[in-house]
This record gives sequence, structure tokens and C-alpha cells, in this order.
Amino acid sequence: MASRDGAIGRALEFFDGDGFRERLAALVAIPSTSQDPAHLPDVERYLGDAIQPWLRRLGFTVAIHPNPREGFGPILIAARIEDAALPTVLTYGHGDTVRGLEDQWTPGLDPWTLTERGELWYGRGTADNKGQHALNLSALEAVLAERGGKLGFNVKLVLETSEERGSTGLREFVAANRDSLAADVLIASDGPRVMPEVPTIATGTRGTYHFDLVVDLRPGGVHSGHWGGLTTDPAVVLVAALGSIIDRNGKILVRDWLPRNGVPADVRAVLAGCPVGGGGEAATIDPGWGEPGLTPAEKIYGWNSFIVLAMISGRPEAPVNAVAPNARAHCQIRYTVDTDPEGFGEAVRRHLDAEGFTNVKVENAGIRMPASRTDPANPWVRWTVASMEHSLGKRVQVIPNSSGGLPGDVFVDHLGTPLVWIPHSYNGCKQHGPDEHFLRGPAREGIAAFAGLWWDLGEPGTPGK
Repeated sequence: MASRDGAIGRALEFFDGDGFRERLAALVAIPSTSQDPAHLPDVERYLGDAIQPWLRRLGFTVAIHPNPREGFGPILIAARIEDAALPTVLTYGHGDTVRGLEDQWTPGLDPWTLTERGELWYGRGTADNKGQHALNLSALEAVLAERGGKLGFNVKLVLETSEERGSTGLREFVAANRDSLAADVLIASDGPRVMPEVPTIATGTRGTYHFDLVVDLRPGGVHSGHWGGLTTDPAVVLVAALGSIIDRNGKILVRDWLPRNGVPADVRAVLAGCPVGGGGEAATIDPGWGEPGLTPAEKIYGWNSFIVLAMISGRPEAPVNAVAPNARAHCQIRYTVDTDPEGFGEAVRRHLDAEGFTNVKVENAGIRMPASRTDPANPWVRWTVASMEHSLGKRVQVIPNSSGGLPGDVFVDHLGTPLVWIPHSYNGCKQHGPDEHFLRGPAREGIAAFAGLWWDLGEPGTPGK
């Protein structure tokens, strides 16, 4: 007789028997980086050759559409409708990756070859996001097999290929296809857990706002012996301006950038006792860095952060004896929905003028990815927590939004779906850098959790059923 335990058992057997690892290896082998135009054929191949046939075997109707924005990757949508009266779940993933950065990987590792070393599976896209959406679809496959080819609910999928370029075109695409993508809830996976061993649900994501700070003083460099000490050094001005924006311990000094009323009470409540960590060798949590008086969880899930992503003056690769003509820093604000990003640009301009930095220009300012959040008390969130805890036999940590960015706002704005993000990775996975990897333990729990979720969606008791 078909059973929930049987579905989870099938999923784990597939995972433990190396079936999933081999499937992921085939996906990683497609160098589908969206950040290099030369790899557009690989991006298209990922959808057309790897994903589309698999989905059709699972009973989906599949269509691959051009991106509404020229020069950006295609978008796949798929649907498996059993009965219009049944609950409908939308899931999401992205088949594109960042650049391979082949020359920066540890010797013996290659971004486009899955390499297993102990509990780590190395390869570009293993954590972000091929491994995550492949886990969820593999779990769905196990439930279909256990139920004899039926699910007991409807499922739709959006798989984009420009997420690593800001999900460009996705908003227009979803708006134009809102009727065919209509669903009761979005349940999908990306990003890290709060700790590798702690199953996590995020109900939104922080947004990203970017801008350049520029000090441009003269047409070219001038001799450092003849002019050093006499003429203004743009690098020094830029560093001083940055020091007025954020102090040496990471506290943001432009207070108009921060959540209007501090960390909301409901956010603080859901983050009480929330652990944070698992960065491995990639980074450390420095207790004195960031906003004083906040816990680590509140700093990255309930607050805003300011980061200097890149900074340059002169020619670092080949310094010359000259006072540089200019200096530039590319900056980012990660922000929650409790902040109005539309005022960020004006706020930094007012701040710089007040601090005497009228010669520091603010350029290229704007939102790259808006913030989003579903109420952590939403019935779909509570239902998902119960399902996962049943499957895994351990507590699930809910966070109001993940620390990174995802296009959840697109689905909230155009489809009105609650957001339930279930990450299968961890903070030390090195996504976006060399040696990206998937950690076997969270991945194994992830396929079990999703097999339980897919099963439960076909049973009585889902919200609104």
C-alpha cells in the first residue's frame, strides 16, 4: 500500500544509491553561466536538453520562452494539472550560474565536473541552484512513483536562467503569464540554512540596492614626488567618505538607511534563539561587527547591511609613481521590507554633503532586487513547518527573510502567493566563488523533507482545502 514513509524511503534510496549524485553531475557538466554571453547556448541547453525531457517524463506540459529582455536567458514554465479543484503549488529554480572562475579553484577541482570529497560535492551550481531544484524534482518523482502516477495536487514550475543577472525579465514574464502561473503558494529552494544541521524556512528575502561613490578630480595622474602632499588624493577622500558612512566596526552611520522602527516585534520574536553559522573556512562571525545591540540573527535577517563590493584607484596591478586622478567604490545595501529603498540615494547625498564630501559623486544608484516577506504566521508557513518536522523528527527554524536576494517579490506582486523558501545549502558553500559545493547532510534531509511535503500536499488538511 502506498504510504508517506514509502515515498520518503524511495527518495532516500535514490539519494543514497548515488542516483541523485549522478543526476547532479550531469547538470553541473553543462556550463550554463549567464554571466558570459558566450555560454548562452549552454544556458539554453540546460533547459532544453536536461530539464525539459525529465519534466515530460513526470507528466508535465513544458514550454520554453524567450526572455522579454533581449540578451537575457530563456524561461521555462511547466505544469502538471490533475484537477483544477485541487491545491496548486508553484515551485521555482534557476538553471544559470555565476562564472566558473576555473583558474581560482583548488587543484584537482573543476567547476564543471562534480567531484566528491568526503561529505562535499564540488561543482558550479551544486548549491546555487541546480542541486536545490534537482532535489525537489527528484522528491516529486519519488512521490509520483509511490502513488502510482498521481500526486493529489497540481504543480507548476518556473525555471529561469538570468537569476545571476538580477532575474532580469522575470517580472515582465510573470506579469504577462499570471493566469497560467496562478497558484495557492510558492514553495521552492535556494540559499543557505541558518546552520548546516538546522532545517530552515525563509518567508522572504532581503533586497539589494547598489550605487557607486566616485571622486574624479583631474584628467590624469600627476607625479607623486612633485604633487604628493600638495594636490588632493582621490583615494584618501573616498576612504574618508566611506568612513563617514560606516564606522570601523560596521555600524551604519547613515541612519535613514535603516528599518524605520527598528527590528519589528514579530521579527524579533521569530528570531529569538535562532542560531547562525556554519561558514566553514569561508568567513567568521565577528561579534563586534555590525549594529550594536542586535543578535547575529537579527543583524542578517532583521536588519540592513552596507558592503563595499569593489574599490579602485590607480592601477593596483601595476602601480606608478603618481597621484591618481580618480577613485571609485561600488557599494551595496542589503535591506529588509521594513525600509524604503527609494530614499537611499537622497539619504547618502544629504549625508555626504553634511559631512563636507561635496566632491564625492553618487552614480548608478538603484534597486537591483526588491525585498520580500510573507508573515511567518501565515497558514502555509505553519503547515510546512509541521510537515517538515514530521519528516525529519527535528525542529525547523523559521526566519522572516533570508539574508540574500531572490525574486520573491515578483510572485507576491503578480500572483499574490505566500512565499515558503526551504534552503538546502549552508553559509560555507562558497557559492559565487571558487570551490562551490553541496553538503551531503543538508541535501539528504532536503530530499526527505520535500518527499514528505509533496506527499502531504495530496492529503487532506492543506490550507484552504
